[in-house]
Amino acid sequence: METFSSIECFVRSAEVGSFAEAARRLSLTPAAVGKSVAKLEARLGVRLFQRSTRRLTLTEAGQLFLDEVSASLHTIQNAVANLASAEGRPAGTLKVSMGTVFGRLYVVPLLGEFLRRFPAINPDWHFDNRQVDLIGQGFDAAIGGGFELPQGVVARKLTPAHRVLVASADYLAAHEAIAGPDDLKLHDGILIRSPQTGRVRSWQLTSRSQQHSPLVLKARMTMSDSEAACATATQGLGIALVSMPFASGYLEARTLQRVLPDWYVDDGNISIYYAEHKLLPGKTRAFVDFIIEQFAEQGLTQRFSAL
Repeated sequence: METFSSIECFVRSAEVGSFAEAARRLSLTPAAVGKSVAKLEARLGVRLFQRSTRRLTLTEAGQLFLDEVSASLHTIQNAVANLASAEGRPAGTLKVSMGTVFGRLYVVPLLGEFLRRFPAINPDWHFDNRQVDLIGQGFDAAIGGGFELPQGVVARKLTPAHRVLVASADYLAAHEAIAGPDDLKLHDGILIRSPQTGRVRSWQLTSRSQQHSPLVLKARMTMSDSEAACATATQGLGIALVSMPFASGYLEARTLQRVLPDWYVDDGNISIYYAEHKLLPGKTRAFVDFIIEQFAEQGLTQRFSAL
């Protein structure tokens, strides 16, 4: 058991590059983690880390050992967690990352039903529009779109990530008619700044017949939030390109209407992400299956499609 604990200290330290951060996640002291790793090195007869004042770096032997033991460690931990679940039901703290507004609008309303089914699970939900390090930061799952898929992480599609052009009826009545994408360059744009890069992205419009055209609007203003862009567009201040999950409520309430409704931007998918394990923790499996089920039952895939 002591060797297992030492291996856990080693794997956590390797993942985060720090005894102090590993200690925080394991609820131990940095000295205890360092001592445990030193005992493991003495037992193996090799140095696993090159230590510096700033960061731990794996030696060649350390990297080989990590590759051999990390997957097995996670499998054992998940097996223990599943057996320890209350009366065989999924249990424990469920750490999930999701976009701020998307999570509030479409995931938080599902929380009551989720907890009725799985009362032994304790949600620990983080709202952030940036991609998190799912494994390194200890998240069980994340919901979002446009994320790179790191090694060891899998994604299940929830809905297409379509973006559409929207404006108020007052704006459209007061400005030049828009018959095609080329007419957009005469109109004020409410542009979205990427939370990842801080830059305004260039987009390509796609038609229902799969024609393509660059999107060109006059940059009247920029924002970092699609919900804010929608609220601004309702004031007749310009045309915004926003994700369907944010636009749909305004379109249904008729406070905004689509501009060039036969055109949209295909931005991939909104997916649920989780670490790939042979034995996925019961709490994670319950959450993933529940979210996929609810998105299907509520017709959100169709609602968020621009087609």
